Amino acid sequence: MEGDRAHIEEASRLLARARSVVVVTGAGVSAESRIPTFRDAMTGLWASFDPQRLATPEAFARDPEMVSRWYDWRRQKCAEAIPNPGHEAISAMERALVARGADFLLVTQNVDGLHRRAGSRNVIEIHGTLATWRCTRTGEEYSELPVPLPAYPCPSPAGGLLRPCVVWFGEALPEAGVRRAVEACGRATLFFSIGTSAQVYPVAGFADVAAGAGAKIIEVNPEETPLSPRADVVIRACSAAALPQIVAGAFPGSAGADR
Repeated sequence: MEGDRAHIEEASRLLARARSVVVVTGAGVSAESRIPTFRDAMTGLWASFDPQRLATPEAFARDPEMVSRWYDWRRQKCAEAIPNPGHEAISAMERALVARGADFLLVTQNVDGLHRRAGSRNVIEIHGTLATWRCTRTGEEYSELPVPLPAYPCPSPAGGLLRPCVVWFGEALPEAGVRRAVEACGRATLFFSIGTSAQVYPVAGFADVAAGAGAKIIEVNPEETPLSPRADVVIRACSAAALPQIVAGAFPGSAGADR
């Protein structure tokens, strides 16, 4: 972190004067909350399973019990986790920006719901959320579900089977969410890429949209990514350590920013 001090200070300066901010987050933001990533989840009972063979509509049609069990297991792990200082700093960033009339949008690839639990409001969960399941017959969504589910697969009140409201392989991202994100990137003056590999499209292309509109690009990630050479500021640290400092530097006294 010491070597990143100047970069953190520069990120704070850019944030302090930003008029429109877009934040994109990936699995690295939830790492400090001990949320297993998509592939990390394939341990113990699930070690012999290929996640790409479970995370498809075809897998659910073939074996709804197995797929439901796996996703409900992941839902339970998310329910047990708590937001970390990185989540809280992003929430504090939003509050401070909105309070002064600036625009803010958070686009997360995570399905754990921790950003919302930390207080973030203007959020697009671009890959969906494990907290909500929907009926395969009617499309009706249900968020107040027992943990764990009472049966596998679990019938909905409408008579169909419940499936998690996440985007499976072979399914399209929500068109309205993608369009809203692209529009926000086209207006952004500052863009954060936090804890994401910057390799999964179309989300990986959002930074290019923002840069094309003149936004400064800040990357917060312990590892190098394809975005790193194009970023204006690169901070090689985990989000839970770096983000509270960035937000506190930009907005001194912001609740959740000085953890």
